[in-house]
Amino acid sequence: MTTLQIGDHVTAIYKTGKYIGEITNTRPGTVLVKVLAVMKHPRQGDLHNPNEVDVPLFHERKALAFREQTNIPEKMVKPFDGDIPEYKESLITAFQSLQEQLRAEETPFATRSLETLAAIQPEYERMYKIVLQS
Repeated sequence: MTTLQIGDHVTAIYKTGKYIGEITNTRPGTVLVKVLAVMKHPRQGDLHNPNEVDVPLFHERKALAFREQTNIPEKMVKPFDGDIPEYKESLITAFQSLQEQLRAEETPFATRSLETLAAIQPEYERMYKIVLQS
């Protein structure tokens, strides 16, 4: 990873979410990224059985928190050049975009995912003092 350095703004994919962040450290093959905004809210469910409802544990996936730092494989990190949206607004947009996408699918997986999103919605609203449309 010769082109990215500490302090650079990047996009980073972590599990099924996509974020804008700042590099705070690097190691061979891994980048430590501090989250500044959410581009895509993580999908719900089992990562090993995507789009399946009948799994041992249907995971509830929250977006990484503002300024949370996480190690991400360097191949999942790309330079970002643009305006960084405010975290709360980006979370609202990403959350509601995922809800709309799932509503349009009309599948058992989408229904179950909407249920898990509804379960985490109050925590987001309380934590970030925001209002998310159901």
